[in-house]
Amino acid sequence: MQYFTALKIGEKRVKAAQDVLTKYTGHAMPALALKDNKDNKWEPVGEENLFAVVKEASGYMIAICDKNGVAKSIAQWFIEDTKNEIIAKIKAEQNMIEYLGKLSLPI
Repeated sequence: MQYFTALKIGEKRVKAAQDVLTKYTGHAMPALALKDNKDNKWEPVGEENLFAVVKEASGYMIAICDKNGVAKSIAQWFIEDTKNEIIAKIKAEQNMIEYLGKLSLPI
């Protein structure tokens, strides 16, 4: 796939994920629009939405990613109670499942 075609598709998927995450967190940032691959073929981030949680010293970050763990949108930093409330709403209203593998985040 051509770079700009893959990027445009990926950007649409990132925007959709960002809109969903913003609905539950108040503010979410865009993340990665293209999959990281080793063969220099351009692919957009996956269409599916899963949520992931990252615990850091600053609190919890919530991400929406594809099935390969490529983060499409992130929201940070939440205390544990707030994180639990947000995740409960996402699970109930979006029927979204948790991604438990290695998450690819923008550097």
